[in-house]
Amino acid sequence: MAIVVTGAAGFIGFNVARLLLERGEEVIGIDNLNDYYDVNLKKARLAEIENNPNFTFLKVDFSDFDSLKQALDQHKIKKVVHLGAQAGVRYSLTNPFVYIQSNLVGHVNIMEYCRHLDDFDHLVYASSSSVYGGNKNMPFSVDDRVDNPVSLYAATKKSDELMSQSYSHLFRLPQTGLRFFTVYGPWGRPDMAMWIFTKNILEGKPIPVFNHGDMLRDFTYIEDIIDGIVRCLDNPPKDDGTMHTIGSNAPHRVYNIGNNNTVKLLDMIKVLEDALGHKAEMDLLPIQPGDVRETAADISAIQNDLGFEPKTKIEEGIPKFIHWYKQYHKIN
Repeated sequence: MAIVVTGAAGFIGFNVARLLLERGEEVIGIDNLNDYYDVNLKKARLAEIENNPNFTFLKVDFSDFDSLKQALDQHKIKKVVHLGAQAGVRYSLTNPFVYIQSNLVGHVNIMEYCRHLDDFDHLVYASSSSVYGGNKNMPFSVDDRVDNPVSLYAATKKSDELMSQSYSHLFRLPQTGLRFFTVYGPWGRPDMAMWIFTKNILEGKPIPVFNHGDMLRDFTYIEDIIDGIVRCLDNPPKDDGTMHTIGSNAPHRVYNIGNNNTVKLLDMIKVLEDALGHKAEMDLLPIQPGDVRETAADISAIQNDLGFEPKTKIEEGIPKFIHWYKQYHKIN
């Protein structure tokens, strides 16, 4: 019985697949290898795990249901970690249709496929801290209302949570949604601040600092993130088999998964400067449409339920990212 990981060539998906393979699981990785960012980076991630005999890679666009079904029908699947999606807040301002296709149609396709499987255990899927929009309550709690998204990306992720709730209620499909908070680390994404800042500082170029540096983020190291994902995967929500028309006891839950330690953007840049041994030239810019000033994760729910405890502060995680970055780019 295999575990499917969508977005297996992506930052988080690759790391989840690698961890599952290390503990002896059979993993089927799905990715369409789109060119949102450098495809060579995606291929380099896959090269790290493709020789494992328990790993099968399928180049599939899960927003095409027929292709998805044809690719997976030959396998026996017990769990799915659905991490594939069109990411990025700013990109959604100019390319809305890819978000609808990947994040909405694709999410329904995954659920629709899973609900027809025999003895299916659990679907874990990626949501985002972006769903909190301009929420002023800090830290963000999973009990907060999240019906005011400030970007289309956030709106698609909230929609995924709502669709998952309905599928869990109607079809008793066990699901867990994870609201990720600013993930970084080795094999990270080139469109994220950590990568952009590192690249520009090493090349002597100014770094774009939005809202004139008045930003706070819950930076979460990749190893902590994948520990939380796998804890969720191993512990599907319980279902007593009954359906209520008022309220819900559907086997569906949503967790924040962050570092529980909000950091000022300027403090992050200082750690980056110290680790690189170079000062950053900052291009101070206004806040971007769709962006928010602060994110902070209340992780008490996943702590209490699953014992999740992030361990990595940026003073430890940033040097690890830089070490990998220099190795990957062959920088002495």
